[in-house]
Amino acid sequence: MRVRFAPSPTGHLHVGNARTALFNWLLARGQGGTFILRIEDTDLERSTKESEQAILDDLRWMGLQWDEGVGAGGDYGPYRQTERLQNYTDHADRLIAEKKGYYCFCSAETLDAQRKAQLAAALPPKYAGTCRNMPPAEAAARRASGEPAVVRMRVPEGREVAFTDVVRGLVTFHTDVIGDPVLVRSDGIPAYNFAVVIDDEEMKVTHVIRGEDHISNTPRQILLYEAFGYTPPAFAHLSLVMGPDHAPLSKRHGATSVREFREKGYLPEALVNYLALIGWSPGQNEELLPADELARRFRLENVSHSAGVFDEDKLAWANRHYLKLCAPDRLAALAEPHLRARGQVVGPLSAGAQAWLVQVLPGMAASVDRLPQLADRLEAVFRPPGAPLENEPGLPEVATALAAELEGGLRLVDKDTFRGLAGRVKDRTGLKGKGLFHPMRVILTGAAEGPELDLIVPAIDLAASLNHSGLAAVASCQERAAFAARLLNS
Repeated sequence: MRVRFAPSPTGHLHVGNARTALFNWLLARGQGGTFILRIEDTDLERSTKESEQAILDDLRWMGLQWDEGVGAGGDYGPYRQTERLQNYTDHADRLIAEKKGYYCFCSAETLDAQRKAQLAAALPPKYAGTCRNMPPAEAAARRASGEPAVVRMRVPEGREVAFTDVVRGLVTFHTDVIGDPVLVRSDGIPAYNFAVVIDDEEMKVTHVIRGEDHISNTPRQILLYEAFGYTPPAFAHLSLVMGPDHAPLSKRHGATSVREFREKGYLPEALVNYLALIGWSPGQNEELLPADELARRFRLENVSHSAGVFDEDKLAWANRHYLKLCAPDRLAALAEPHLRARGQVVGPLSAGAQAWLVQVLPGMAASVDRLPQLADRLEAVFRPPGAPLENEPGLPEVATALAAELEGGLRLVDKDTFRGLAGRVKDRTGLKGKGLFHPMRVILTGAAEGPELDLIVPAIDLAASLNHSGLAAVASCQERAAFAARLLNS
């Protein structure tokens, strides 16, 4: 089994295309096949090396490493279409010689007029066949004079083209609605339907898995396979990825590219797991599974032909799961850029600061959906004393008791130390429950809500003990309590 993913490097990797790549990868990995990456860069005006590199980076980030193709090599290269142009010319010449193709000299204006006339007559727009029966000698003379021409395929008339789609079953088209498609443009660049047939044949592709927007291309491609005497691969057309309003997922729905979801703080394993669930189920009432297990269970025959809706809330649910499983040192490395963006990390991190992140972040990750929210959870650590404190019930008493307990330099560096302190403040004030802990939260964190106190308070004092660490300045709990006591009792 040999499958391929063949993006055009004209922009970022859309999550719909990423799902197509994933389904190809899952099938290859689960069936012991080969996953090929081919770059279809014949759109010379829009294709860029920057876009190609971004696509490669996103695929690697998702863990969809290819076995063969651009950057990996293989026996059936080159794997960029712009490096295979002579191959397409040779195949076009063969079709011309066998009278299965012909030169067309119709201008864009002529073709546009024909199309408008057909639409006005309620006919399907297709090439009218103006140059179809031109004598070869006349075509050769016109080309020799420098007149621009495209190469078209001579589509057989009056027959049906049928194929069995692995996802959708039997699909049938009649050649009367197809027309003679352009195979090679006048500048020598091959059209998509022409190049893809040649590439898939020569790269020994056995299964073509792509979006349902390619269904109408399939009969043209099958006719080309027949014209060359090639055996077509198996075809499977996936439903498109829709937005919540059941329209094709687009910018108006928010983020749509893999790069955007990376920047929003989603983990690759979460995006991979969630994309696999759009139009397919691993069964056994399970959804959150590692990629290798998804591959083991994946079968094309079980893919739904119904449209799948991209629900970012469900992606966030999956991400929450994987954030909890994330190794502490990896979590720290992933979170660091977001903490820098928030101004919480301001320089090279010392070993102590690195250790602080590794220790503190897993507890914060239990209640966030995305990596940037870790900075939200840590905001209380870096909030300086000085925010106005409203004199609500219990605040002066708790501030006074806290300041007294911490005056001797006690550091609240773990849960037990904090809980011991809370017990002594309770004894001093006679307050308990919310009446005790709400004032403590306001005084020590500067906010009325946030992470559990026995998590955030030790994080504050541990960070405050680190000097020249690369972290932003952190006021200790002692400093915060003393400030509140002075302010509230002045």
